[in-house]
Amino acid sequence: MKTFLRFILVTIGSILMALNLNTFVHTAGLLPGGFTGITLLLQEIFSKFFGIKIPFAVFYWGLNIVPAIICFKYVGKKFTILSIWSIISVGFFTDIIPGLDVTNDILLCTIFGGIVNGTAISLCLLAGATSGGTDFISIYVSEKTGRSIWNHIFIGNVIVLAIFGLLFGWTRALYSIIFQFAGTQILNSLYKRYQKSTLLIITDKPDELVKTIRETTGHDATLFKGEGCYTGLERNMLYTVISSDTEEKLIREVKKADPMAFINILQTKMLKGNFIMKKQD
Repeated sequence: MKTFLRFILVTIGSILMALNLNTFVHTAGLLPGGFTGITLLLQEIFSKFFGIKIPFAVFYWGLNIVPAIICFKYVGKKFTILSIWSIISVGFFTDIIPGLDVTNDILLCTIFGGIVNGTAISLCLLAGATSGGTDFISIYVSEKTGRSIWNHIFIGNVIVLAIFGLLFGWTRALYSIIFQFAGTQILNSLYKRYQKSTLLIITDKPDELVKTIRETTGHDATLFKGEGCYTGLERNMLYTVISSDTEEKLIREVKKADPMAFINILQTKMLKGNFIMKKQD
């Protein structure tokens, strides 16, 4: 059942991505990030300079073959299979789904197109898959390093956009940068697997909460003994670092185990040490 739900979520994300391409992206003449953008760039080059119209799926599927093989070998088999389904369905739906007549305003298409694009990619990632292309690369690097590189991918996309600007005009290229920036921010907000949170928990039930932390996140904690300055009583403080995507669930479980627990949550910018993450399946 869980695999089926993941399949449905990936399919919804793929349809949303295809609809976005044919609605906002084509209307404004934008260039999305990653292999999607490279595919559209190649389509436009062949159309303008050679007079040949090639289906979206041909380039999109071809570009994703090598990254898919790498992820199948080094990241996870089920993860890669779901991602391949996303790639196949995005290519298929993009070629058959007609765009919607929403607006002809370029700025509105740019902003809302970026939001929809970031949401669609996030749905695939939350289902334990990816939309392919540079997402494959970023997932591979993040699995190896434990750090998010979405902003680095954005920089790479800007280079592709520079080529696009030289060939087809800087106005469309600059609007495309806004599109990609909006999508990147949505992605960073919705998908937090590679972001870290530090929790400082004051509790009278340290043993129970350590067990809760282990069962909920797979991580451990460090216990500090201290003294409450107001009461003068001995207090216990648990220190733990977790992936931000498990933060809300852990807080709920901690409050169930100890309703009186005092929790301070800090965003962790950098972490050095042995932080073990659950591998993609």
